[in-house]
Amino acid sequence: MSAPPILTVEHLRCSIAGQQVVEDVSFEVPATGITAVLGRNGAGKTSTLRGILGLIQRRGTVTLAGTRIDTMPTHKIVQRGVGYVPEDREVFAKLSVAENLALAERQKNPRRDFVAELFPDLVDRRDQPAGTLSGGQQQMVSVARALINDNALLLVDEPTKGLAPRIVDEVAEALHEAAKVVPILLVEQNLEVVRRLADSAVVIGAGRVVHTGSAAEILDDDELTKRLLGVHAEAHA
Repeated sequence: MSAPPILTVEHLRCSIAGQQVVEDVSFEVPATGITAVLGRNGAGKTSTLRGILGLIQRRGTVTLAGTRIDTMPTHKIVQRGVGYVPEDREVFAKLSVAENLALAERQKNPRRDFVAELFPDLVDRRDQPAGTLSGGQQQMVSVARALINDNALLLVDEPTKGLAPRIVDEVAEALHEAAKVVPILLVEQNLEVVRRLADSAVVIGAGRVVHTGSAAEILDDDELTKRLLGVHAEAHA
């Protein structure tokens, strides 16, 4: 018997400054593995993650491990175990790597050893201001901040955006390892990374879910990939 979903989203509608950015989104996130959120640019993927976390105005029902969180403020949702890796990293540039991680700690025994094992480069740079790191290293700090706590779910937004291929591999490997201990809802444009990591996928188009299924089902069907995402699957393989 399979475990119930860790997250259930029903009829989520989100707006920013009065403009509707998510029209009507419903899907489930399994209690294990990585679920990818796919779609063309501007489809509402990032807004869906931000709506789940309460960072933008939202309506609808969002349930985490059987408890409704759509009425909670963001900090309460985070305290319930939802980690967030935002688009564009958003590190504290003037603080050191160690200080960035320390600010994210919210439990008595943070998972410092786990983070150090995943990102040994950050150990060597623990005293370096985060703003002086490369883009890839800043992304590692952003992911590490989410992983330093025991979470029920991670929301990860465009983690490989703008990174060199070697760093993309490192970030993807870190997420692969992280997914062994926590389910991940991943927004990602790099279809090869999706192919490598994701078990299931939710495709959003114009603020609505237009397809759900296994990630392989979508990416192995070039016609379906082109229709849903506007690109050819083999172009990203």
